Amino acid sequence: MKALFAHGAHDLRLEDCEAISPGPGEVALRMSRGGICGSDLHYYHNGGFGTVKLREPMILGHEVSGTITALGEGVVGLALGDLVAVSPSRPCGACAQCLRGLPNQCLNMRFYGSAMPFPHIQGAFREELVAMASQCVKAVGLSAAEAAMAEPLAVCLHATRQAGDLLGKRVLVTGCGPIGQLCILAARRAGAAEIVATDIAAPALAAAATSGADLTLNTAEDPEALAPYTANKGTFDAAIECSGAPQALAACISALRPRGTLVQLGLSGDMSVPMMQVTAKELSLKGSFRFHEEFAIAVALMQKGLIDVAPLITHSFPLADYAQAFTTASDKSRAMKVQLEF
Repeated sequence: MKALFAHGAHDLRLEDCEAISPGPGEVALRMSRGGICGSDLHYYHNGGFGTVKLREPMILGHEVSGTITALGEGVVGLALGDLVAVSPSRPCGACAQCLRGLPNQCLNMRFYGSAMPFPHIQGAFREELVAMASQCVKAVGLSAAEAAMAEPLAVCLHATRQAGDLLGKRVLVTGCGPIGQLCILAARRAGAAEIVATDIAAPALAAAATSGADLTLNTAEDPEALAPYTANKGTFDAAIECSGAPQALAACISALRPRGTLVQLGLSGDMSVPMMQVTAKELSLKGSFRFHEEFAIAVALMQKGLIDVAPLITHSFPLADYAQAFTTASDKSRAMKVQLEF
């Protein structure tokens, strides 16, 4: 079978990869769709991100769906032909963090398409995949494209959970790429009364308005756009920072009201934090990393029509056209979520 390997910056290759049969508790999948994520783009443009660098060829991809073609021994609840969303998260279940009930912090995590450990954890942009049955959530009623959105939606549901009770609250979302859009949808579903979104690109802000933001602010055109929200020690009850930009982090802290909560979701390396404001306003600063039980919740919310991800899927390309797909995904002026078709 074919799989999409990253060998280094701007060096993607569609190469042969050995197919294997499912073992006990596993299923074989014919892959259907795979979304290109920000981390995939980091590997494509930079050969990694921060201190994480490619040290060997690695199959990219972790936002995927597929159809079951074979069942391993002991698998129940799944059948041949089922369309499933595949969680890329495979915690060990036995380390200190897993036993604390924090599987997203697993010390031995095998997350598809990750160069954090070495040897690297190979990803899911391949024609066929063997996965644990426990990773697969039946996606009845969803398209393959929607099912492949379960992973980024789960990321945002986890961030929304980190933000705490949002019912009736005022929420700021900074960075309106796919993750920011999904955070807007998740915050609204959690009961946010008002959502303000910021970005530096007009197309992303237009999409944010469609996703349900009550107000969008272009901080490139007006760097002081959030200044009115800093009056009287701040306005927002919660902020979800999705850009990873230091300027956005500082703006969130200034615009949060005392005892507000900031969730840092965007990853771009270490950033300076204005700790005097955090201390004086008694803010809660939380990180948000991956997800676990939120994956199945994401599928259920889409199945019930409570969150609609379809408008965010702007482009799809056959696997053979991976170069065009990655070029398109890199152009934020015209693309939101780009998917590969297997």
